[in-house]
Amino acid sequence: MASEMKSLISDFLQYLIIEKSCSPLTIRQYKHYLGRFYSWAVQNNPFFELDDINQELVRQYRLYLARYLNKNSTPLKRITQNYHIIALRAFLRYLTVQRNMTTLSPDKIELPKQSQRSVAFLNSEQLERLLNSPKISDEAGLRDKTILETLFSTGLRVSELVRLNRDQINLKRKEFGVRGKGDKPRVVFLSDTAVHWLERYLQTRKDNFKPLFIHYSGRVDATKDGEKMRLTARSIQRIVERYAKRCGLPVEVTPHTLRHSFATDLLIGGADLRSVQEMLGHESIRTTQVYTHVTNKHLKEVHETFHSRNRRQE
Repeated sequence: MASEMKSLISDFLQYLIIEKSCSPLTIRQYKHYLGRFYSWAVQNNPFFELDDINQELVRQYRLYLARYLNKNSTPLKRITQNYHIIALRAFLRYLTVQRNMTTLSPDKIELPKQSQRSVAFLNSEQLERLLNSPKISDEAGLRDKTILETLFSTGLRVSELVRLNRDQINLKRKEFGVRGKGDKPRVVFLSDTAVHWLERYLQTRKDNFKPLFIHYSGRVDATKDGEKMRLTARSIQRIVERYAKRCGLPVEVTPHTLRHSFATDLLIGGADLRSVQEMLGHESIRTTQVYTHVTNKHLKEVHETFHSRNRRQE
């Protein structure tokens, strides 16, 4: 019955939380993708059951995703379509492996090969413009400057940044610990510049609120150590977007752009890929290897400068 399928999806999401330590964002995405599959399946067959999942059904679902238009009449991106199928495969794997249930083998669902993912990052001139764009004459501007410097200094994900508390930052050692995707712990390092701005920002704080970065608009709520004063991930995204527009950057800039810029800056500076992997908190080095493509220009410059056949003959 369709109700059983809905219950199994709920069990799967709980499994991701308890056994896989997936982030709230990941859980929300899986819930959304599987919810869309469930709604589509039931709409086509009100008596839909687990046994009805076969390769032909998956083919029809992929066709539905390819033709799907959102509220703005915009089709789903190919990578978003694939995320739906990845979620379905993960769900089927849970049913067959964890629950010993008989259904379509996830291995029979193939994903099309993706083109190399492009990475957007800022060059040194663009970074300087962005980092220097906040006006630090007021507390909000100083906070925003500190946020930008911290993002570029650490390569933190925005979800990791908003969870930071004041007491976990060791400014003397210029490092602190975070727990990233999959609850994986890692050490994060601060540049001298980031330490400077963090010190200035914290010196202006007259409160005892626990969160490192707080909002200054709206009502002050001191309950639960000021937890409700904590900036959200969306607030951080808006801050970055606002300053990118203010300084006239020709590209779309997000907190993740600063994470990409952090990794690219290290590689161009001579860091090895394995070290960058650790600092980014990537589980697989294959994820980090995407950054090697954006440093090709730098490698070409090195080749032109140092290869003997490029030197002018006297």
